[in-house]
Amino acid sequence: MSLNNTPTGERIHIGFFGRRNAGKSSLVNAVTGQELSVVSDVKGTTTDPVYKAMELLPLGAVEIIDTPGYDDEGMLGELRVKKTRQILAKTDIAVLVVDISAGMGDCENELVQLFKDREIPCIIAYNKGDLSDRDINSDNEITVSAINKKNIHELKEKIASLAEKMGNDRRIIGDLLNAGDMVVLVTPIDESAPKGRMILPQVQTLRDILDADAMAVFSKPEQLAETLEKLSAPPKMVVTDSQVFGRVNKIVPESVPLTSFSILMARYKGFLDTAVNGAAAIDSLKDGDKILISEGCTHHRQCGDIGSVKLPNMLKKYTGKNFEIVLTSGRDFPEDLTEYALVIHCGGCMLNEKEVAYRRKLAEMQDVPFTNYGTALAKFSGILERSIAPIKNYE
Repeated sequence: MSLNNTPTGERIHIGFFGRRNAGKSSLVNAVTGQELSVVSDVKGTTTDPVYKAMELLPLGAVEIIDTPGYDDEGMLGELRVKKTRQILAKTDIAVLVVDISAGMGDCENELVQLFKDREIPCIIAYNKGDLSDRDINSDNEITVSAINKKNIHELKEKIASLAEKMGNDRRIIGDLLNAGDMVVLVTPIDESAPKGRMILPQVQTLRDILDADAMAVFSKPEQLAETLEKLSAPPKMVVTDSQVFGRVNKIVPESVPLTSFSILMARYKGFLDTAVNGAAAIDSLKDGDKILISEGCTHHRQCGDIGSVKLPNMLKKYTGKNFEIVLTSGRDFPEDLTEYALVIHCGGCMLNEKEVAYRRKLAEMQDVPFTNYGTALAKFSGILERSIAPIKNYE
């Protein structure tokens, strides 16, 4: 990943919803200025959600999502509607596209209610304004035309206004630092490390340290003792990859705060308290319990993969019990979690905060403990209290 690219998880996700032939795809193309979606007079042309990461002025980095028609029919239509509902989990701002000639109907009203239930701010765009004399323009409604580009700029301004109201000033680590502080970042380089680059949480943490006018030095675990000796003063904090918590804990003096990239991500995504409470449930697991281990990104699983190999092995070693492990990745996350005794999620760096919150809320509503990789690994290493001490008062 280029340092100049904004990660998907940091982009504002804008979903375009509506019934078939309301002109969603045409409006997406008009807003983006690109032929992003296939356009046709045939109902149901968009059969799968279409994603486009781009810079959209005046918003900045966004992810545009064109969804299938919510009124689709038949067996395949039901699957498409299900996919559309799944998109709501990650939608920051919804644009409801309405054929101005048809107006609001049951389909549109159901979508509006879904937006309210999910607390998703919505703009209603009455499309095909070139075929009507109606001119609607209020805080959350506007007449547009994808054909003659009527009010397209104004629609983008309304979306930008909603985005500004959503402003999130949460930091990964910068608010814990003062200018001139030194942070040591411990990053193993092994078979699971991406060749030629750093993983996203490491890059984001480094950038936030620099934004705080603090300093950072990287070290592999086997070089950590030497790195600390060479510093003229103890660092303000040591941040480590969670997989080497045990090794790093033995090296870093108790007087130096220690945490992990994954725990910082749990704080950044707003679920640190949930993750800590979820980790406590590990002590109550029983033989045969079903555990969901879920990753927000998709990658080729290697020998020694953390989700499929290391976590299950450490869970078994820590508890002395056998479990049924279920793995999911990417956009695949079950809505029904009642069969699981615990959900262990990744840090969520590739998911936007909206989707992480949705997954967490699903677990909470179904009384299923929810934690993340780093918090669980700190628990297994016996240093959970130490690892959250530097940040627990800042969520």
